[in-house]
Amino acid sequence: MAFEFRRFSAVLLMAAVPAALAACASSEAPATVNAGANRAAVYPDITAIVRGETQQMSDEEASNYQASLMALAHRRKAGTISEAEYRRQLAELQALRDNHGKATLAEIEGTK
Repeated sequence: MAFEFRRFSAVLLMAAVPAALAACASSEAPATVNAGANRAAVYPDITAIVRGETQQMSDEEASNYQASLMALAHRRKAGTISEAEYRRQLAELQALRDNHGKATLAEIEGTK
């Protein structure tokens, strides 16, 4: 009886293995995979030297901007600059703030 049970379980196992392997060998991509992903069989070149598209602001440039802003604030506080001149310089700096990101993105994308 024990021999027949082992034989039956071995036959059952041999019949179930091909069915299980066939289910795993599906060539279709699952529906949850991003349809826009690149499925090319080409791997990216990770040995290429990567460089920044634009240069970063140096510490010297940052300190120069900070010094000019502090000087502008001190001149306004001391009253040595007219309100119109202060507003003009402030508008210039705000325009730089507002447009610099767009200009840099256009430079990177080559749409200048």
